[in-house]
Amino acid sequence: MVSRITLSPSIMCADLVNLEKEVKKLEDAGLDTLHIDVIDGSFSPSMPLGIETIKRLREVTDMNFDVHIMSVNNEYFIQEMLKIGVQSITFHFETSLHIDRYIQLIKQSDTKVGIALNPATSLNVLDYILPQVDLVCLMLINPGFATNKNEKQVAYALTKINELNQKIKGSNLNVDIQVDGRVSTDTIANLVQAGATNLVLGSTSLFKKGFTLEENVKSVLSEVEKGIGSK
Repeated sequence: MVSRITLSPSIMCADLVNLEKEVKKLEDAGLDTLHIDVIDGSFSPSMPLGIETIKRLREVTDMNFDVHIMSVNNEYFIQEMLKIGVQSITFHFETSLHIDRYIQLIKQSDTKVGIALNPATSLNVLDYILPQVDLVCLMLINPGFATNKNEKQVAYALTKINELNQKIKGSNLNVDIQVDGRVSTDTIANLVQAGATNLVLGSTSLFKKGFTLEENVKSVLSEVEKGIGSK
């Protein structure tokens, strides 16, 4: 964390055949959080990690597990992640019938709770639940389509982050703004300047090909510092 900016490496962008080694590399690089996407194949066309794999990961690392559930059956996966013992669970507004129930379910287990919004979902849906959550995850691309290199960050990304930042400050709340989707070394400074405090890092930043993990961490931290300095 740099000045309250949390770096959250997305494990689905690592070498999935050598997960334990990849996690150890992240630990050695000084990172303490692991962003884990739990996708059911229905919410979006991807299923990178299963529940049993996440259980095994929990056994080999003490990193904080920041779980992002992308499913049409939120309660099932929330319960499974709570059994595993993760530190943070985020679920999508768009697939939730009983949002307050899910929030309380997570908080009762002394786990941080986040709400995720698809790119075009209005911030108005947060009016009643923002004081109850620890984190809002703003998707900057449509979830599940990261492998499509033509899927670009939405044009209104910075506007939405800034508006959410003002909403949080206006209510005097302590809520993190997580950004997910094409969070690259070209965009990080602007995202942080707009108000992002938690960066989900994937193939365009921390796992950028052609560079070592240490080099990529250094580049990310440099861009974070630029963003903080330009506020």
